[in-house]
Amino acid sequence: MNAPFSRTLGGEESPSPLQGSVAPVKRGDRIASLDVLRGFALLGILVANIEGFAGLEGRFEIPIGVAKNAFVGPHTHLNLVILFLKWIFIEDKMRGLFAMLFGAGVVLLTERIERNNGQVNSADIFLRRNMWLFVFGVLHGTFIWDGDILAEYAFNALFFLYPCRKLKAKSLFVVGTIVWIGIGTLASSVAEGDFEYLRLSRQKSALVAIEKSGTNLTPAQNETKKEWRALITKNELRSTDEANANAAKRRNGGYIGYVKDRGTGFVRHLGDFESGYYFADILGAMLIGMALYKSGFLISKLPLSTYLSTAFVGFLISTPLYVVGIWKAYGSSFYFAVIEKWIVFPHNLTAEAGTLANAALLMILFKGRVPRTLLRPFAAVGQTALTNYLLTSVLCQYLFVFGPLELYGRVEYYQSLYFVLAVWVVNLVASSLWLRHFEFGPVEWLWRSLTYWKLQPMRLRSK
Repeated sequence: MNAPFSRTLGGEESPSPLQGSVAPVKRGDRIASLDVLRGFALLGILVANIEGFAGLEGRFEIPIGVAKNAFVGPHTHLNLVILFLKWIFIEDKMRGLFAMLFGAGVVLLTERIERNNGQVNSADIFLRRNMWLFVFGVLHGTFIWDGDILAEYAFNALFFLYPCRKLKAKSLFVVGTIVWIGIGTLASSVAEGDFEYLRLSRQKSALVAIEKSGTNLTPAQNETKKEWRALITKNELRSTDEANANAAKRRNGGYIGYVKDRGTGFVRHLGDFESGYYFADILGAMLIGMALYKSGFLISKLPLSTYLSTAFVGFLISTPLYVVGIWKAYGSSFYFAVIEKWIVFPHNLTAEAGTLANAALLMILFKGRVPRTLLRPFAAVGQTALTNYLLTSVLCQYLFVFGPLELYGRVEYYQSLYFVLAVWVVNLVASSLWLRHFEFGPVEWLWRSLTYWKLQPMRLRSK
């Protein structure tokens, strides 16, 4: 079968057992729903990442105080609509979905191997697979783009996912939610200084009332006032004209200059606290993905009503919070304190709810009467996800940083979507054409060959 969609489409989706030897899953044994979801997730991630490729992301991933302020000029309302849609459907939702699918893949891989070959072989292959993924991530983050997620995926897999693979679906979902919303929110609040902000904000309000009454402030109260001013200055200086100019100068300093500046910085910051925040964020999503695979949610085994109710509840939780939060932030001219309170603090709750809603919505499409020919290109992207992820970084970095155009910091907020569409076309077309002739994507082939310590057949055998 030369089409990139497996024969599991339309039939019962269950992986075939290994035939007495440890080897990568065959094309015909792939689970179509997972490939489709992975393809959509990978394409959606670029909508969120394009701001990091094209210029400074602004404060809290909102394009304010950047070289091309999105909310000044004739395209203000268009950009505001785009911002609403990105936060409701994309921002950390597609990254969350991608992480969920990675977690599901852990269960799928280990179950498939252990069915005939035992836990020893499973552990050996799992270890090699993720050690090589970590190497790919470090190379990608150092020499291509410092926004890499592969190294963090591999870290989570090596330290947490393998021991958790035997847990029941309900336990995985509960623990994943605690990690994602509970630990993730706590870690991000500490990393972003939310607790310090809340403390100073309360004290500052009291100081304003004291000053209005005509009472002199004590030395301690004056010190609190200075801390508040310093906090404001710190946030307002995150993105200034000077910061934009310096960033553009560093990015447009050529490939070697980029590696020296951002690439080495990626390696230095692999173990910092911000990485720890994303570790909790990603780990929670991975554990939930393991649960959703075991429950049958991700492999189209649940009734349509389950997916409809999940989408409804997920969007009911996330969408109003985003709409109110972004509207209040816009009304305050995106004052950092308002963003912190209304968008950042509830972010992990809305991210999990929105990710589950997105997954359910895509599964509704998959279970519905959407023509399979329309889904087939997305499945092809999902089957070659690692290749497409790296290819996307290369294309975007060439367009904005490494290439002759040097577009970094010069693109309007809405204009960045033009580049997203162009890269999507490359992903969809190239993946479909490649899989007409080859069993794996090129990087997937290398990854599998290194994992199984044996060169895998590359050409697709004709029947």
